[in-house]
Amino acid sequence: MFDSKKDADAHDKMLELADGFRTLFETQVEGISEQDAENIGLLLSMNKHVLIAACKGNPDLLGGIGQDNEEETASNITPLTAKA
Repeated sequence: MFDSKKDADAHDKMLELADGFRTLFETQVEGISEQDAENIGLLLSMNKHVLIAACKGNPDLLGGIGQDNEEETASNITPLTAKA
């Protein structure tokens, strides 16, 4: 799944951060569903560098969250071809 132990460790840390965010939202946001808390946690943890920069005075960067991921996902898709 991962090319190196470093990549696997980074992914594990991202998931741990996402779980921390999920727990925070579930305890602090009344009525939030577990699925919504998990989705928001993943979104924030996958974009932690953007969040850090936004907190340091660049809030306009938040508008770009998700746009790079869509382009990256599209470029990683290999079309399937039918075999005759």
